[in-house]
Amino acid sequence: MSAEAVTLENWMRPPHNVVGYQRVRELIPTAVVSRGEGPAFELVPGGPEPRLHGLDQGTHTDALVVLHRGRLVHERYENGMRPATRHLCMSVSKSITATAVGSVIASGALSADDEVCAIVPEFRGTGLEGAGVRHVLDMRTGTREDITTLELQRAYYATCLWAPPSSFPESPGEDEDSRSHLWRLTRVRPHGGDFEYRSTLTCVLGILAERATGLRVPELISQHLWQGLGAEYDAEITVDRNGNALADIGVCCTARDLARLGEVLRRGGLRPDGTRVVPEGWVADTLEPDAGQAAAFTRNGSPWLTLPGAYYRNQWWVAAPRDRGGAYLALGIHGQLLFVHERAELVIAKFSSWPEPWNDDLARASIQACMDISSDIWEN
Repeated sequence: MSAEAVTLENWMRPPHNVVGYQRVRELIPTAVVSRGEGPAFELVPGGPEPRLHGLDQGTHTDALVVLHRGRLVHERYENGMRPATRHLCMSVSKSITATAVGSVIASGALSADDEVCAIVPEFRGTGLEGAGVRHVLDMRTGTREDITTLELQRAYYATCLWAPPSSFPESPGEDEDSRSHLWRLTRVRPHGGDFEYRSTLTCVLGILAERATGLRVPELISQHLWQGLGAEYDAEITVDRNGNALADIGVCCTARDLARLGEVLRRGGLRPDGTRVVPEGWVADTLEPDAGQAAAFTRNGSPWLTLPGAYYRNQWWVAAPRDRGGAYLALGIHGQLLFVHERAELVIAKFSSWPEPWNDDLARASIQACMDISSDIWEN
């Protein structure tokens, strides 16, 4: 697939997404997420090659990096990818954004107990009135996702500059941007009830963090995560016509740097040299659910994450809490994945270009392969 064949109209559709996800900044405005000036922490090869249980087969792999105890035990690139190639993370961006916000919370600038409207008064009178930051983090607000039809999604992508201006009746006006719909959110049930996955809530989280810190999302992720991470390359994030970053789906980075993030989390928030990057309490909080959290997930959870006790917290999918091994992951459409297993000391970063946005069978198979790789290591 030649780069010339990829356009703003087709870049998310097969076969063009194979190239499009590697060339986002050539199609869409982006902002730099700076790595800073410090050295990258080295990924040292070594250790036995793991059995991959089909994770690399039939899953439209673009890049796959596996770390065990911090050592690089498997690395593979396809479809023109290289170690230095940035790839769109899609909704893995949610977990990246939320992890940066975890550092903001630890700094005291924001609290999970804060009310949304106390931080952003403009949400008064919307469906978010009465919601707390914790409800947003765990996607347990009572708001309705209002981008529910193909036409509305296309119009939304147009406001994000991810698609050409839409010709549908729902097309955004000239004063609309990617955040306009957030001020129109309505509530359909009490806050704090069942989990329901909604991209809008990560965008709300980004606004809350921006208002609390005075930093825009790209600078926030840079200062509170990427600079301390020891990333090898700058990341980037797509922005709309008003410079608003897509905190939910817009981050692009290399597979190695995504694996570095997983390794820092696997170490409880520390780099291999002992530098604190992510608050220790944030990782523990993710892996130690509140009472009723698993039940809230089960009632309205996922058909592809059905492991007993699974839940969603801090914008991470938790397959097993800490007392059962500590397995959690970030996921994005078209097959993006970051998997961390504490007890197996394992990290897996994977970029893909699935031909369809979501496939429950592929998602189940990918998660099960990650768990099987963990079991191989854990049992040996």
